[in-house]
Amino acid sequence: MSHSPDDRAIVYIVDDDEALRRGLDRLFRSVSLETRSYGTAREFIDAQRPDLPGCIVLDVRLPGINGLEFQAQLGELGINLPVVLITGHGDIPMTVRAMKAGAVDFLPKPFRDQDMLDAVSTAINRDRSRRAAEDLAAGLKGRFATLSTREREVMMLATSGRMNKQIAGDLGLSEVTVKIHRGAAMRKMGARTLADLVRMADALNLALEHDANT
Repeated sequence: MSHSPDDRAIVYIVDDDEALRRGLDRLFRSVSLETRSYGTAREFIDAQRPDLPGCIVLDVRLPGINGLEFQAQLGELGINLPVVLITGHGDIPMTVRAMKAGAVDFLPKPFRDQDMLDAVSTAINRDRSRRAAEDLAAGLKGRFATLSTREREVMMLATSGRMNKQIAGDLGLSEVTVKIHRGAAMRKMGARTLADLVRMADALNLALEHDANT
């Protein structure tokens, strides 16, 4: 696992065991990952975090709050980093709870270095995918905002399967006018084909539903 300067990623280590933090720091830096280390969840919350892909390696047993409780609070805090949980006192119910809450992996101590590196690699790739999807959604919403009200109406009807003639009847327009608005919408959205426009509309609907639920 190696990274170019343009492919930076950070692993946040949250564990009250200083020796373990140092060991993980060396391990991650040996494969060109940056690290930040914290002894408590509060230290992590209060720290500044670069806007880079990454993940959290989180111990289940922490002072003040356990890792499972902290994992559950991350979304409320607006922290979307994937989590790899570690523990010296794990059991099956704890593992199930962690995975259902979205943990990438749950590693019992002592763990093999390669198992940790594999888990962190999976977590960082998940974060990269999330960021790419959010960037795509932001770009689509930005382009959609440049459409006129009529262009938006035509786009949404066209991508729902309505023909130009049907859209013209729905909106009280001529078929020629519908074609003009449809062409303008495709040009502004950067869609080469109707299939492209349909995929964009689907992504926009998902993005808008997500915004409404957050």
